[in-house]
Amino acid sequence: MRLPLPSSLLWRTVLLLVPLLVASQLAWFTLTEYASREPRARQIAERAATVVNLTRAALVGSQPERRRALLAELDAAEGIRVYPDDAVLPEGELASRPVVGIVVDELQRRLGPDTVVYTARGDEPGLWVSFAIDGDRFWVELPAPRERSPFPWRWFAWGLAVLALSIVGAWLIMLRTTRGLRAAVPAAEALGRGEQPPALPETGPAEVAALGRAFNGMASGLRQLAADRQLLLAGVSHDLRTPLARLRLAIEMLPGDDTRLASGMAEDIADMDAIIDQFLAYAREDIEAQPLVEMRLDDLCAQSVERARRAGAAVDFMAGATAPIRLRALSMRRLVDNLLDNAQRHGAPPVELRTSASGEGWLRLQVLDRGPGIAAGDRTRAFVPFERLDPARGGRGSGLGLAVVERIARAHGGRVSLSARDGGGLAVTVDLPIDPGAVPPPP
Repeated sequence: MRLPLPSSLLWRTVLLLVPLLVASQLAWFTLTEYASREPRARQIAERAATVVNLTRAALVGSQPERRRALLAELDAAEGIRVYPDDAVLPEGELASRPVVGIVVDELQRRLGPDTVVYTARGDEPGLWVSFAIDGDRFWVELPAPRERSPFPWRWFAWGLAVLALSIVGAWLIMLRTTRGLRAAVPAAEALGRGEQPPALPETGPAEVAALGRAFNGMASGLRQLAADRQLLLAGVSHDLRTPLARLRLAIEMLPGDDTRLASGMAEDIADMDAIIDQFLAYAREDIEAQPLVEMRLDDLCAQSVERARRAGAAVDFMAGATAPIRLRALSMRRLVDNLLDNAQRHGAPPVELRTSASGEGWLRLQVLDRGPGIAAGDRTRAFVPFERLDPARGGRGSGLGLAVVERIARAHGGRVSLSARDGGGLAVTVDLPIDPGAVPPPP
């Protein structure tokens, strides 16, 4: 089973740096061992050659018949074991370790190429070195050379300290580097929901500081664009209401026998008023400014259904969302009203409004009609502001109804989807979290 890797850049970088630092420390210890191997071997060979030369000099200066007594005296007094070649000695062995090879080469260089070196004779390990006097061969037994020097615990402790400091330093560097990136994520999410995030810090590494400056510039430009759009739409809407009021007054002053013309003009003026209202609703930037209040979605939908019925619409309501939910009541009321109005304008009866639970921590709101529906390839375009799907939805309206619905749902942490209704028609589904931001969206 594969262990899950951390998703953050900080911990992925730390997990990459830690093995590299550990490997560098191990490589440092290995190089230190290799670097000390040859000097240690030469030191062993130098000591052995000195002992052999001193022993040979002592034996050469003694009388031949006194040499065996001198060997016993050297063993007793100096701890130097010297054996004549005619003594009964086990078969010699020479180890193939790197240090031993260097010791043998150095002894043969110092004592002559005829020097024979063993690292053990029988079960007794040791460094056995031969030398000759007047044709007689002798053997000097010395302690076996160690392959490795004593483990440098002090240096090992210092290496661990350096490794720990390096890891902490790398973690602090990456923490400072990724701080700006971590701050950019919630700011970008807030900007995507239409909120005004706080400015990102423009400090730190050059790349992170440049990211902060670019994001702040983008956020400032979007705020200015939104303000200009709001001002433009509000100004246009205000300017249109005055001639519409004069037209409405003129209709009321038309002769009474021309009611058909007056009725048509009044309907056109009502449509223009509705379009202006949609312009103003889309231009408003106060969705997030409204407080979240806990209420029942069924209660809010029942109020919208009652208003639609008073206006003459036929709407069936099936309540099923009994759990309290945190909503911005004014915006959510606009969402439900827009969906019911779209179903009345572009769909066909019967229109149904349903609420239910769509998952743990989520509620679902659906508005269904029996109209021509929206083709699958056009459903994404339906949420684009001012996009009018004339072939599918009859050509009436401003193209802002679903755009307003999508913006309000997104501001609540929810989502909107369109689908074909069984038996014909359109189903608009809005999934809303009971507590915005607390749980992931339902499948």
